[in-house]
Amino acid sequence: MTDNVRRRGSGRAGGGDAVYGLGLIGALVWYIGQADGFWPGVLGVLKALVWPAFVVYDLLRFLAG
Repeated sequence: MTDNVRRRGSGRAGGGDAVYGLGLIGALVWYIGQADGFWPGVLGVLKALVWPAFVVYDLLRFLAG
């Protein structure tokens, strides 16, 4: 196979990365804005890194009734 032929499935879409990045920035702004000290701010940064887990948890809790 030549280098000019693109194989199927070798490309990668970056839409999810952009959504995660924007969500990360928004979560950082939210959690750090809510913090009232240094350590709550550090905890806010850690929470911002895993914000999709909080979204999924709250969505499933809402759907469960």
